[in-house]
Parts: sequence; C-alpha cells; structure tokens
Amino acid sequence: MSEFEQRMLQAQHCELRAVQPDDQGSAPKIAGYAAVFNQRSDLLGGTFVEIIAPGAFDDVLNQDTRALFNHDPTYLLGRTASGTLRLTVDERGLAYEIDTPNTQTIRDLVVEPLRRGDMSGSSFAMRVAKGGDTWHEEKDGLIVRTIFKIAELRDVGPVAFPAYPDSSAAQRSLTAWKQAQTEGDEARARFEREARERLLDLTEL
Repeated sequence: MSEFEQRMLQAQHCELRAVQPDDQGSAPKIAGYAAVFNQRSDLLGGTFVEIIAPGAFDDVLNQDTRALFNHDPTYLLGRTASGTLRLTVDERGLAYEIDTPNTQTIRDLVVEPLRRGDMSGSSFAMRVAKGGDTWHEEKDGLIVRTIFKIAELRDVGPVAFPAYPDSSAAQRSLTAWKQAQTEGDEARARFEREARERLLDLTEL
C-alpha cells in the first residue's frame, strides 16, 4: 500500500498562475501555493478534515522534489535537484515556482490553460512522518487531523481537476487513532469496574 497522500488546493487559495518571462524567447514560469497553513480542507474520505500546521515542510525543502502536471511523471515540469523547481515557505504556506520546459506540448497542455484561467487547482503528494499527525473529535462529531511533520514531499504542481482522493495511508492513521480511543475507553471502564469491585469487597469485610 502506498504511504503517499495527494492533496489539492482550489484555485482561489493557491493563486496558480503562469508568469511570462522578461525574455520572450524563454519558457513561461508557473507559480503557486501547494499548501496553505492552518486552513481546513474539504471533507476527506467522507470522514475527516485536515489542517497542515506551520513547520510541517521544514524538513523536506532540501529533498529532490519533482514538479508534475496532474501528478503524472509523463509531464515533468521541473525538479529541485536541477534548479528548475524552487520551493519556499512563508507565513501563508508552501510556495513553488517552476521554470517550465520550453516545449510546445507543455505550452499547449499546461501554460495556455493557466493563462486562460482554465486550470482549477494546485496539488502536492506527500508522506507524513511517523507520529507526524494528531487527531481529535470536536463537539459536533467532526474529526480533525492536524499534520505537523511531513517526511517526504514527492511532487507539486498544477492539476486540471480539483479532487481530494481518499488516502489509504490517512485512513489507516484514522483507524489506529479510533482504536486507541476505544482501547482507552475500555481501559478506563475496566479500571472503574475493578475499583467498584474492590470497594464492595472492603465494605463486606
């Protein structure tokens, strides 16, 4: 099972755009936000929402991350190792800038839809560090996952369709949290039952 999870930002949040270079012979750049801090996602997997905490990307900025269109390695737009993808973190979130390949395919499939405003979002694929998330349930029953440490940032880039795909890795983490909650309730109930039994034994002496 894959440990990687994909997350998407709507266009109004990620400010995805094509940036025309000063040199008209150069390929356009793509800039946007892959993630925004302290903002709740849409409902994921029909069961929980997610928040990415500031500092979650601090340990992955120097990794060899790719820029992909629609998470598809066929459309490789840039790479941090080659300097054609640059990642930065500011108060808002994780920003990226891509020097796109100077090919007609990328201009037609990615740059022109961005320029026209047709592209709908930006996305990233990550692997959450072990113990790098927390879960809690609010009074209204909504379950909230907070990610505060990401172990691997696999790719970032524009996507044509906004989507929050179900993540088996996140679902496994949620299941483990629910199980711990249940075991905690059962342990407390067992402790209280044993305490009552001891009290009864004492009163019968």
